Amino acid sequence: MSFEDAKREALKLSFDEREDLARTLYASLDEEDPEPESVLPPEVRRRYQAYREGKTKSLSLEELLAGLV
Repeated sequence: MSFEDAKREALKLSFDEREDLARTLYASLDEEDPEPESVLPPEVRRRYQAYREGKTKSLSLEELLAGLV
């Protein structure tokens, strides 16, 4: 079965079935790549690493929005 055939068949599924399929496929990505961060752009990886090392802090939504005003 080709990708297009599979996609066409998947789109015939009910909403709940498509949602379950999407979750299953998304979860399978982690199984294939033990470090999903590796596909992130370098700037995002750098910032995420800095956050994990405690070099930066996260902002609450309120703090973020206050900084935009």
